[in-house]
Amino acid sequence: MHKNSLLLILVALCILPSIIFSQNKIDISGTWQFKIDSLDVGVSEKWYAQNFNETVNLPGSMAENGKGENISLKTKWTGDIIDSSFFKLPQYEKFRDRNNFKVPFWLQPKKHYQGTAWYKREFEIPSDWANQPIEIFLERCHWESTVWIDDIMIGSENSLSTAHRYSVKNLSFGKHYITVRIDNRVNDVNPGKNSHSISDHTQSNWNGIVGEMSITKKSNVKIDQVIISTNLSEKKIVVETILKNETSDELNGKLKFSIKSKIGETFEKKEVEVTVQPHIDIILTEINYSNLSLWDEFSPNVYEISTELIGDNFNDYKNENFGLRKIEVDGTQFKVNSNLTFLRGTLECAIFPKTGYPPTEEKEWERIFKVAKSFGLNHIRFHSWCPPEAAFNAADKIGMYLQIECASWANQGATIGDGKPIDNYIYKEGDKILKEYGNHPSFCFLLYGNEPAGENKDKYLNELVSYWKMKDNRRLYAGASGWPELEENDFISLPDPRIQAWGSGLNSIINSEPPKSDFNWNKIVQSKSKPILSHEIGQWCVYPNFKEMSKYDGVLYPKNFEIFQSFLDENNLSDLADDFLYASGKLQTLCYKADIEAALRSKNMGGFQLLDLHDFPGQGTALVGVLDPFWEEKGYVTAEEYNKFCNSTVPLAKFQKFIFTSDENLNVPIEVAHFGPKPLENIIPTWKILDSQNNEVANGILNSTNIQIGNNIEIGNINYSLSSLKSPAMYKLEISIDKFKNSWDFWVYPNSNPFKENSDIKIVQEINDEILSYIENGGKAVITPKKGSIQNEKGGDIAVGFSSIFWNTAWTHNQAPHTLGILCDPNHPMIKEFPTQSFSNYQWWDAMSHSNAILLNALGNNIKPVVRIIDDWFKARSLGLIIEAKVGKGKIILTGIDLLENIDNRLEAKQLLNSILNYMDSNSFSPEQEIKSDKLTSLFK
Repeated sequence: MHKNSLLLILVALCILPSIIFSQNKIDISGTWQFKIDSLDVGVSEKWYAQNFNETVNLPGSMAENGKGENISLKTKWTGDIIDSSFFKLPQYEKFRDRNNFKVPFWLQPKKHYQGTAWYKREFEIPSDWANQPIEIFLERCHWESTVWIDDIMIGSENSLSTAHRYSVKNLSFGKHYITVRIDNRVNDVNPGKNSHSISDHTQSNWNGIVGEMSITKKSNVKIDQVIISTNLSEKKIVVETILKNETSDELNGKLKFSIKSKIGETFEKKEVEVTVQPHIDIILTEINYSNLSLWDEFSPNVYEISTELIGDNFNDYKNENFGLRKIEVDGTQFKVNSNLTFLRGTLECAIFPKTGYPPTEEKEWERIFKVAKSFGLNHIRFHSWCPPEAAFNAADKIGMYLQIECASWANQGATIGDGKPIDNYIYKEGDKILKEYGNHPSFCFLLYGNEPAGENKDKYLNELVSYWKMKDNRRLYAGASGWPELEENDFISLPDPRIQAWGSGLNSIINSEPPKSDFNWNKIVQSKSKPILSHEIGQWCVYPNFKEMSKYDGVLYPKNFEIFQSFLDENNLSDLADDFLYASGKLQTLCYKADIEAALRSKNMGGFQLLDLHDFPGQGTALVGVLDPFWEEKGYVTAEEYNKFCNSTVPLAKFQKFIFTSDENLNVPIEVAHFGPKPLENIIPTWKILDSQNNEVANGILNSTNIQIGNNIEIGNINYSLSSLKSPAMYKLEISIDKFKNSWDFWVYPNSNPFKENSDIKIVQEINDEILSYIENGGKAVITPKKGSIQNEKGGDIAVGFSSIFWNTAWTHNQAPHTLGILCDPNHPMIKEFPTQSFSNYQWWDAMSHSNAILLNALGNNIKPVVRIIDDWFKARSLGLIIEAKVGKGKIILTGIDLLENIDNRLEAKQLLNSILNYMDSNSFSPEQEIKSDKLTSLFK
């Protein structure tokens, strides 16, 4: 009996703090009265003193509650629409119909509303709360909130990054009403209409309140903020406790500190006597520690410091997560806890299709960060927005370095530094972000936002960064992502170090230079004195995955995908949708591999930020992710495959070329980028060559070595004669260093493979009467036109390149390339001697670099190519690269590739042409489809 009583007492003591907590907090989520104020008359008509007939559930948005206006041509979107094709081209006419309205430039919400809306509910003040200070807490409002209690206005808040808090005094016991007016318009403060904090491009410009919604009883003497700093060398924690005394008296009390692990194990305690001055008082307390572990990406040790303020007539407490983490700059590199660190990042642009706003639950953020880590990343950049508290907690737990931005992309109609309200807003927003989230060890970088405009932006941002550095030295700062370079910056966000820049088109490295993996950005790095974070590298597109459409069961719908799917249907290509996805996805992955490895090869570089690991659904539809908007795989590359070339440790082979003849040696220097938790000791690197069936055909070892932390670390050289390997064939070189592997495809062609003339097969670059007569009367011909000789309307105006599309053609004003690689049957006898997969790989670079696209509909109905070019999804045309057909009594291979120009110096062209000729000289060459002579001749300029 005594044991049971004791147990009940112990249980009661354990749960007492949570009971007190619940007694001091009122949950105001649930059903609220609601009214739309489209004419913005609610304030003048005193709606705060009225009841409303409609209801909504909060937390939530208007769209989630089915409130707002139907989508139409009159919808007032927040965000630029660069390509106006939707509004004028006939192909979109049926989607402009009000009964079938669909937009192609981003995900489409159920309902849309831009303006003010009112939310109201009743709550009750307990008797022991009467006339006591209370705080109204609205975790995330979008955007500006104004609060009334009964008919008294309490105030307004407009943070896009932190909770909206309202302090109220002297409420009487009993029932009261709270009214919240939410305004999601861009008013005086203009952060830029494409800012991901407000734009319809991604999260949507929603109207509502999400996350925690509560009213809390407070004390007249309370803890306003706890700022936790760490001194790793002295094993010391400095706690700056900011107290707010709203009485006019000096008051005596105690501050109690307790440091615990997240599983409740207590490590350190300290108690200090304090005299709290009226208004604001700051108390500095040093706590020595002995058994706490450091926090980083490999060992994310998170602790909680509980701070309690106790006095005769007051009591308050605050719990804050923190970690022992120091991030700093060493020359052109970053260090975390004195260890060199290479940032491998991606963007998060507020993409949440199910809700249209960011999650406020840790579980979802943990899932996202775990996915990012599984793909080898350690860093997330929040482009022009700041996530809720749950994201920081999850990042602390998972070990992810976060870059936060102050909700702005002041460009395309907005500027900073010109004295507009946005200038002061960014200062205030930064202060709020630092106050709200500053103790999180994952919070490593703070910037104003993205790619600013404004004549005075440099001066403004220099002063902003200087202000932040003086205010809080626990993280690193820079003015903006992308530009400008500033003296005050701790690091540089620079768009230069990447293989495809904005506007480079077919003149980029990947499209203008033969494939290789030995180049780097060393000259750019060496020209700077600070770390470079390469800005938004990648942007490689993939074809839409129409099978993901069923996932959109929330407030945003892929009406853009429905449009693109209809274009594919109209061109009778629907059966190829999955093949287009897979083939273009393999090319996209190859492009990302090239981008990432180039950064890893760049000595002492700071890191990169991908755009993106997952799809960006706006700005015309930018399908740049190997993951979909839900952070889920699409079926063509796994995390295990991706993290071979994107990881803390990556073997790197420096191929000068990927195409060899059988009389050459495979001579490849091997190096490693190693940014793991510690050096690797007594490592024996190994290599092997695999054939296309994954059979091992050669292997070897490199010298045993110790690998320090860093990159550009040479570990040996592979020099292997290719004469013993079968050719023509595709092979794979795989390098293993400790548990890390990476691989590269390469090709070996016969060394004695001259261009084979065949008197029975004519090879021509244009068609004249003589050639046409020859073909029509039973002759065979390869037609290989010069690049640029196809009529524009029959494919000549399509810019073909090797790489995938950059960002998307709608947003980039049709920047080249316009295509997504090739699709073929690798077992077709025409390419028997040109070993290939079904998709583009480096052996196709030469062909695509000398290629015209051929519009197959210009040749006839239902013409099927041997090798197809994948068009972009905005047009979804049926395009051919190599076609076989009958013309009259003769037979032809028509290819958009110029196979003759400088052929003696083009191994791939020679090999492909010989494979074509041998096929045409065989009994297998028996095309069934027919092209009329006039269709063939009209193809050419």
